[in-house]
Amino acid sequence: MTFKPATWPRKLRSQEWFGGTSKDAIYHRSWMKNQGLPADLLDGRPVIGICNTWSELTPCNAHLRDLAERVKFGVYEAGGFPVEFPVFSPAESSLRPTAMMYRNLCAMDVEEAIRGKSMDGVVLLAGCDKTTPALLMGAASVDLPAIVVSGGPMLNGHFRGERVGSGTHLWKFSEAVRAGEMTAEEFVEAEASMSRSPGSCNTMGTASTMASMAEALGMALSGNAAIPAVDSRRRVMAHLTGRRIVQMVKDDLKPSDVMTKQAFENAIRTNAAIGGSTNAVIHLLAMAGRTKDVTLTLDDWDRLGRDVPTILNLMPSGKYLMEEFFYAGGLPVVIKRLGEAGLLHKDALTVTGTTIWDEVKNVRNWNEDVILPVEKALTQSGGIAVLRGNLAPGGAVLKPSAATPALMQHRGRSVVFEDIDDYKARINDDDLDIDETCVMVLKNCGPRGYPGMAEVGNMGLPPKILKKGITDMVRISDARMSGTAFGTVVLHTSPEAAVGGPLAIVQNGDMIEVDVAGRRLHLDISDDELQARLAAWSADKSGANPRPESGYAMLYHDRVMGADTGADFDFLVGHRGNAVGKEAH
Repeated sequence: MTFKPATWPRKLRSQEWFGGTSKDAIYHRSWMKNQGLPADLLDGRPVIGICNTWSELTPCNAHLRDLAERVKFGVYEAGGFPVEFPVFSPAESSLRPTAMMYRNLCAMDVEEAIRGKSMDGVVLLAGCDKTTPALLMGAASVDLPAIVVSGGPMLNGHFRGERVGSGTHLWKFSEAVRAGEMTAEEFVEAEASMSRSPGSCNTMGTASTMASMAEALGMALSGNAAIPAVDSRRRVMAHLTGRRIVQMVKDDLKPSDVMTKQAFENAIRTNAAIGGSTNAVIHLLAMAGRTKDVTLTLDDWDRLGRDVPTILNLMPSGKYLMEEFFYAGGLPVVIKRLGEAGLLHKDALTVTGTTIWDEVKNVRNWNEDVILPVEKALTQSGGIAVLRGNLAPGGAVLKPSAATPALMQHRGRSVVFEDIDDYKARINDDDLDIDETCVMVLKNCGPRGYPGMAEVGNMGLPPKILKKGITDMVRISDARMSGTAFGTVVLHTSPEAAVGGPLAIVQNGDMIEVDVAGRRLHLDISDDELQARLAAWSADKSGANPRPESGYAMLYHDRVMGADTGADFDFLVGHRGNAVGKEAH
C-alpha cells in the first residue's frame, strides 16, 4: 500500500485549544503553564498524548511510568510536546470478577480522553492482557495518529532446574498438587520463581499475544512485542516510538490507514504461527468493529488460520519462553516466514509509513529450535479452530496447538456444572460420576453469565482422574481460557448459556461429539428434544447471575454483545471520529 503524507506545516487540532489570543485560548494556555512550561511548547508543534495504563495494582504495567519518560525524550527530540495522561487499567491478575468485564470501560475512557483533550497524536502504553486491545479499540474509534509501545514480558522463571512459565506452570503445579505429585509447601516455594522481574507473562499468554497482534497489525514498531521489560532495548523502543509519533502527526498517518482488512488478516495468520491466545479472537473482532471499513468474523479466523503451521516453540504450546523468542529474533522472524510462505499481505502499511515486508525482509533467525522450520512445526494446522453445530450455532473456538491430538475427535458423556460455584463445590468429590472419557461442560460463564466471561474454561480435572496420570480431557464452556493455559478446551460457545443458548440445556449424561477436523460440535439429541428443552428454559432457573440493578455492572449486562462478535458494547461499535467539541467556558 502506498501512503501519501499530508502537507507540513499546517494548523493542527491542538491549536483549537492553544492558538490565538482569545479568552478561551489564553484560558487553556495559562492553566497548562502552571506546570512550568515554556510558552513555545504551545506554538503549534504536535501535542502528543501518552496514554498510560500504569498502575501498581496492574503488576504487568507497574513499570510503564519509566517507559513514559523514555517516550517523552523521543517526542521532545522530534520537536513535539508530550503530555502524559492516565486511563483505567484492567489487571488480569487482580481485578474481580474478571478484567474482561472492564476492557470496554477502559476503551471508553481511552476514546473520550483522546477525543476530548488537546492532542494531535497519541502513544498507547500497554502491557497486561486487556490494556492492549482496549487502547487500540479506543484509538481506532477516534482515529488520530496512534502507535503502541508494549511493556514487554518478564524474565524467565526457574524452579529446581526447570524453566517456569508464568501462568502455564501455575496450572501445571496446581494440578500436580491435586494429583498428589507435589506438596503444598513446594507449590508455595515455586511461587517465588514465577514472576521474578517487571513485565507481563513470559509465555505466549494473552499479553504477549496482543503485543504480537499490535506489531502484526502494523500499529507498533517492528520488534516491539518480544523485548523483555527489563532489557535496555525496551527503553530504546519507547524512545524511538516517541520520535516516530511526531512524524506520524506531521504526515497524518492514522489507525484507519494501518488497521485495514489486510492488516487484520496478517494478524490472524501471525497468531496461528505463534500459537497465540484464544483471547485474541475476541479482541481482534472488537478492534475491527471500531474501524471505519473493516468487517471481521469468526469465519475469517478459521479460514485464515487453518493452513498456517505453528512454528514458535513457546509455552504453553512448546517449551521455551519470551526471552528465548527475543534472542532468536522475535516476531519479525515469524512474519518473514509467513511472507516467504505466501501467507502475508506484504504491502500492508505500518506506523513507519512503509510496508510490513520492508520491515522484516532482512531479519535472521538466530535459533531454529525456538522459531522452527515449517517442516518441524508444532502443528501443521495451527490457528484457532472455529467449531459449529447444534451446541454452538454462533460458533466456539479451540486452540489446536495446545490440545491433545487424540482428543481432537471425541464422543463422550457430559458431566455438567451449572456455574462456576457448582464446579468448585463438586469437582474434588471422589463420588463425582466421571471418568477420562467424559466431556466436562461448564455453563453460565460467558459475558453476561459470569459476569464478564472469566478465564475459567480450562477447568481443572477431578483429582481421581489426575491420580491416574491423565492430564487432559475435553472441556466445553462459554467462558474464556488464559492464554497461558493448555488442553483440549472448547471456549466462547455462542450464544452463551445465560441468554438461552443451547449450552444452557445440556444435561448430565447427554452425549457430545467434538470433531475439530470437521469443525463440528454436536449435542447428540434429536432436534425435537433440543427445541423442547430450549422452550422450557428460563433465565430465572438458569443458574446465571441475575441482572444487576445499577452501576457499570448493569450497563455491562444490558449492552454487552456475544463473544462471537467481540463482546464489545453494542453502542460502542463503529467509528466516531476526532471532531473538536464545543468550548467548555
